[in-house]
Amino acid sequence: MGEVQWPWQYSFPPFFTIQPNLETRKKQLDAWRSLVLDYCRLHKIFIIDVREGEHLPLFNNTAISRKLSPQAINTVLEVLLSTGNAGMVDKSSRSRWYVYWHTVDEWATIVYKWAQDNAMVNTVCTFYELTNSSGDLNGLDEGILVKALKVLEKRQLAEILTLDSGSGVKFFS
Repeated sequence: MGEVQWPWQYSFPPFFTIQPNLETRKKQLDAWRSLVLDYCRLHKIFIIDVREGEHLPLFNNTAISRKLSPQAINTVLEVLLSTGNAGMVDKSSRSRWYVYWHTVDEWATIVYKWAQDNAMVNTVCTFYELTNSSGDLNGLDEGILVKALKVLEKRQLAEILTLDSGSGVKFFS
């Protein structure tokens, strides 16, 4: 696993306070969006709990004694939601969020390409096989996998199955 390349803003204290000026805020939130996606991809983080967010190095720069408040973390995650890079795990609490460094549609394409590359089209494979393969699918959160597979079902390229040994999917050509 590589090392995080923190952007210059990460060492700039005002970065950890949502800015009131609309133009500045837009640039700030764009920078946060990129940082969150890069960080989560690097560390294979699929879910962020806002209540625990301030303990993540992502949102807490101990070198400058600054951290993003839970409200500000929600603001950042709402930006990710608007770009298709986040979704709420629990819509009622708004405290747990999926983070998609690939959008769900992109995940669907990646999953189907994996099926094609591994001769799994017109056959059944388990979720375990998918999430324990190499590349981006390795360690993929099952909730995100299911969302991607539902996209493939809508495209009529897959069918989610309930198997005795767990969940699986059949891919179609």
